[in-house]
Amino acid sequence: MSGTRPQALFLPEACDYIASSGKESAELVKSVEDSEFVRGIQHEARINNVAVNVGVHEPASEGKIWNTLLWITPQGDISQRYQKLHLFDVDLKEGPTIKESDSTERGPGILPPFQSNVGCLGLAICFDLRFPEMSLSLRRQGAEVLTYPSAFAVSTGRAHWHTLLRARAIETQTYVLAAAQVGQHNGKRASYGHSLVVGPWGDIKAELSGDDNGPEIALADIDLDELSKVRRQMPLSRRLDLYAEI
Repeated sequence: MSGTRPQALFLPEACDYIASSGKESAELVKSVEDSEFVRGIQHEARINNVAVNVGVHEPASEGKIWNTLLWITPQGDISQRYQKLHLFDVDLKEGPTIKESDSTERGPGILPPFQSNVGCLGLAICFDLRFPEMSLSLRRQGAEVLTYPSAFAVSTGRAHWHTLLRARAIETQTYVLAAAQVGQHNGKRASYGHSLVVGPWGDIKAELSGDDNGPEIALADIDLDELSKVRRQMPLSRRLDLYAEI
């Protein structure tokens, strides 16, 4: 990437805030039109001529919120919006108890992949990573790049983060981009970090640390010729006479 201007910036889930409770989140949430944070990202996208993928919150119905992923064009326009389908409801023995569904509305459906300046993008968020049906559906619809912006819990991150991301890349033969929150957010929440870019062969192209020592950024090429080569050399011919297409 030396000397090449980046075409897109991929940021984590929930970049506008991570609250300590559902009540606090409901108090902090703003529409994207009223969000100073979102308007600031749009402005920076426009003046730097770079697309931005960023996770935020939006108001939903009955006092709940959406966990939303925005695609902002190099012109600063919000052209795509995905709301997280699978919510993080867990009670971990050596970790936090989190019930995201208490305060967050489930997304209405899978956003069809769309063309961008870095390939055909399929959007997903954090806990969606555990559901290969979703990534396979996005792949079937033409995705070349999958995104999983996250705020992964530390205990589950240590156990599963790298394995799950590499698995999604290998089984879909796509690039997987996973920008991740890192460090302690408040008295109740901390995130694992280790942002990753994984290639369609499952190889790690770039990785950031799990240390909260200040901002970090990783640069990686999205090589669609490499993607085509992987798919050509290892065709995945499914037995749709024996199981349903996803």
